[in-house]
Amino acid sequence: MTVAIDASEAAAPTGDDAVPPQAAESTPAVDAQGSTTDEQAGNFWQPPTDIGAAPEGAEEAAEAEEEASGEVPEEIARDAHEFGVYARTGGWAFALKVARSVRPGGQPAGETSKVSARRFAELAGCSADRVMRFYKAWDRAADDGIVPQFESLAPGAEIELPEADVWLSYYVSRSSGASVRGQAITEAAEAEGIRPTKALEVAENPTALRAAILADPGTAEAARKALMDRLGEDPVLRTGMARDIVRTDDLKKAVAEESKTGGQLDYVRKIVEEGQVKTPAGQKIEAPRSLREEAERHLSLIDELDEDEETGEWAQEAYDSVRTLVAETVEKDPELRVQERRAKFYSSLQKATKAFEELTFDDVDGEEMDDIVEDDMLQRLEELQQAISTCISALQKAKTGS
Repeated sequence: MTVAIDASEAAAPTGDDAVPPQAAESTPAVDAQGSTTDEQAGNFWQPPTDIGAAPEGAEEAAEAEEEASGEVPEEIARDAHEFGVYARTGGWAFALKVARSVRPGGQPAGETSKVSARRFAELAGCSADRVMRFYKAWDRAADDGIVPQFESLAPGAEIELPEADVWLSYYVSRSSGASVRGQAITEAAEAEGIRPTKALEVAENPTALRAAILADPGTAEAARKALMDRLGEDPVLRTGMARDIVRTDDLKKAVAEESKTGGQLDYVRKIVEEGQVKTPAGQKIEAPRSLREEAERHLSLIDELDEDEETGEWAQEAYDSVRTLVAETVEKDPELRVQERRAKFYSSLQKATKAFEELTFDDVDGEEMDDIVEDDMLQRLEELQQAISTCISALQKAKTGS
């Protein structure tokens, strides 16, 4: 039999020396000096393409082919449908399965084809508590008229479900949310605009909360603000915190410092707000304009401080500044100076009177008197008596003018 052979095939080597056609095509020509002649031939080298990459536009072409054929496996269509239902309705899709399959509490098994929550959980391979959380969410929504009551739903029934966003208002994903405490946490979380599940999770794990507070200043600050917000309505917490502060030296000292700072700021602020000032002797006088301006200047500086900045030094400086101006105001006015000294004397006299009223041995019998009295007591009382006599003489002389 005669076989025709192409001239190109006849020229190709055979055996181990054979070169694949692709390699032959890509082998560059070499001139007599050993240099390639591709450049002269116009065959520039091109980088190899990724063998595993799909040709450009192949994915779009494949999608177009799928859309044109319209054929999708049943399993994929079912998954896509269920995904779409859940995307639109969230947990309502699963709550419906519970609502139409689990019989309401108190309904005998013989009156319905529905099963108990425990049996439904066994079939689902989950806990009865989880099933009941979906059940109770549906029950709460049914009471609000969002969804039908259990009795009107038969197994396999389909209804139009609420939007997914509404689901979180009724569903509590943790069993603790069903308790009175859990309901309070849920309501507080909703008021703060966060998901109740996060707040319930924190409440169930106080150790984790403690660790976060100890490790993170931001968490500690949030906890402090929350405690302060709660103090007004929780007398037990308020008493407990006060007890802890009194029993802790560092806290007690810090409270005293803050109380002092608060008093100083209040003194300066009242000058600005009321236009009056209290003198060292306790008199209330009209604050001069210069004094009000100085007080306002200090307050503006303090108000510009960040919340986490210490105000103690600023408050002390403001207080000392206005007190100096108050003293200068009193000294500049002769009449006011006299009133100030009179008020100061009355204040000292009142304190001394109260102290002397307590210097009595009415509750001491004669036998104990010798044991209590010491020479130093008598000496100091005699000195006080002499000082009082001198004071009385000065007042009498001033009054009679002699």
